[in-house]
Amino acid sequence: MARPPILALSEISLTFGGDPLFSGISLAVEQTERLCLVGRNGSGKSTLLKIAAGIVQHDKGERFVQPGGKISYLPQDPDLSGFDTVLDYASADLPDDEIYKAQMALDGLRLDPSVSAESASGGEKRRAALARLLAAEPDLMLLDEPTNHLDVTAIEWLEGELLSGRTGYVVISHDRAFLNRVTKGTLWLDRGVMRRSDQGFGGFEDWQDKVFEEEDTALHKLDRKIKREEHWIIHGVSGRRKRNVRRVAELADLRAQKTDHVRRQGAAAMALEAGQSSGKLVIEAKDITKGFGDRTLLSGFSTKIMRGDRVAFVGPNGVGKTTLLKMLLGDVDPDSGSIRHGSNIEVATLDQSRDVPEHLTLWEAMTEDKLLGVKGSNDQILVRGRPKHVVGYLKEFLFDERQARGPVSALSGGERARLLLAKIMARESNLLVLDEPTNDLDMETLDLLQELLSDYDGTLLLVSHDRDFIDRIATTTIAMEGDGQAIEYAGGWSDYRALRGDKAEARDVRRTTDTKNAPAPAPMPAKPKPSAKMSFKQTHRLEKLPGEIELLETEIAKLEDLLSDPELFKTDNTKFVKAGKALSARQDMLAKAEEEWLELEALREEMS
Repeated sequence: MARPPILALSEISLTFGGDPLFSGISLAVEQTERLCLVGRNGSGKSTLLKIAAGIVQHDKGERFVQPGGKISYLPQDPDLSGFDTVLDYASADLPDDEIYKAQMALDGLRLDPSVSAESASGGEKRRAALARLLAAEPDLMLLDEPTNHLDVTAIEWLEGELLSGRTGYVVISHDRAFLNRVTKGTLWLDRGVMRRSDQGFGGFEDWQDKVFEEEDTALHKLDRKIKREEHWIIHGVSGRRKRNVRRVAELADLRAQKTDHVRRQGAAAMALEAGQSSGKLVIEAKDITKGFGDRTLLSGFSTKIMRGDRVAFVGPNGVGKTTLLKMLLGDVDPDSGSIRHGSNIEVATLDQSRDVPEHLTLWEAMTEDKLLGVKGSNDQILVRGRPKHVVGYLKEFLFDERQARGPVSALSGGERARLLLAKIMARESNLLVLDEPTNDLDMETLDLLQELLSDYDGTLLLVSHDRDFIDRIATTTIAMEGDGQAIEYAGGWSDYRALRGDKAEARDVRRTTDTKNAPAPAPMPAKPKPSAKMSFKQTHRLEKLPGEIELLETEIAKLEDLLSDPELFKTDNTKFVKAGKALSARQDMLAKAEEEWLELEALREEMS
């Protein structure tokens, strides 16, 4: 006999004030299912997840949880009050002999267990909440944006935990690469209707296109039928010259069907225009270093960023990406070395703090200008030098007039991100700085942002942990891996990882927090003594290195051939500079690969 689902929602409806957020929503989740919940910002995904968790009370319908079943929810804003450390919070649901599970989860999420709960940042609180949920091993996990505030190392660790565990989950996320890997089914909340597919997120876009195509066809047929019936009502007559009452009633039904059809929300009409061009050189850094106390963030880093470059900065949280960005912009001084800026640079910045005063209305947030002393009471704003009514501009970013007059505090995370994008896109710029821009944005807005950035005539500096977004945008990747080195690679995330090979995954990134006072972990089995032979990993690496060396030698030869063209510098200076950077990076990688091969080969001979 089949077991009932761990969770079931039947005919769920919820209304906030006016129109219902959704009506008649039903779904069932089995205990081992791995589902993503997708939909536009504002469609009610987070609210539905809270109803499923029993946190928000619905207006109508029924919620069923299998007797004895344990469902845990990951909040976006966890409350750590009443706990001394993040470990105390993460282990709150565990018996004393299982606290090690919380410690292991915190370690995987790269969070020091001794961090004070009171002083923890928003990102640290989110990681502590995720560690608590994973350590408790519930029957079903409801995960709302679990990858926010995680670096790629932690995201990949989380992917491994989800895939290797037996617990089912429903996850909301903007991270395409994450969803592609960890989901086996898709729940799509669209205009108050729940649809389901047994394919993971990888098949969502094709499925969505098919649904929209069928919907457009059906609506076109309905329009044609209404026109035929309207023509008959006006011109058609019976033998007694009386209109057929039944057909009049049918026409009213057809019109009602069209009225009930909820049209799809269009994409935000965002536009991004570069201002006056900067000089060819935007930023040049020579041998810059930076440290704090005994910790070295950066040692001898040099780069040259040219007009039109799209540079992504990647690496673990706390490694110094934002600090490097601020040094390049001139906001933080390096300890040594020099930084030179080109001419006519106009900077627009989106930082990850999403800092907009909660008490302001959207109208006030858009029109205030602290530098000019404007307090936000104007009806118009300058949009790239042209006056525009504030409500009209906000509508381009999918905000209606009611929201424009409402407080920022009422916005979802995705809506707040859209508001900040509206602010920076109103400015003219030729150097755009985006620190974690993809957090909380829905897929459609991400796609549009990607298109805008691809067509942007200026220069882009990007800090992100979204692997898919980096691949779509970046022409250069600067990787910081925690040892004071920042290495520049041509291309995006996949290019960087392909060129690094196993090293990027095997490197033991140094901790960025002091763990000397952290609680001792539970006793673990003693490590075996080293054997008198090479490990499997060393043997595998030794076998793989010759292929990597050959590939690097081939790429170096191609780059050298490209740079030997005397006309390249004159005809395409940007391509010349990028090729030179790529050549230098690959030569460094070749030298390291050859050195590693010599060390492993010597070890093999010693042990043979």
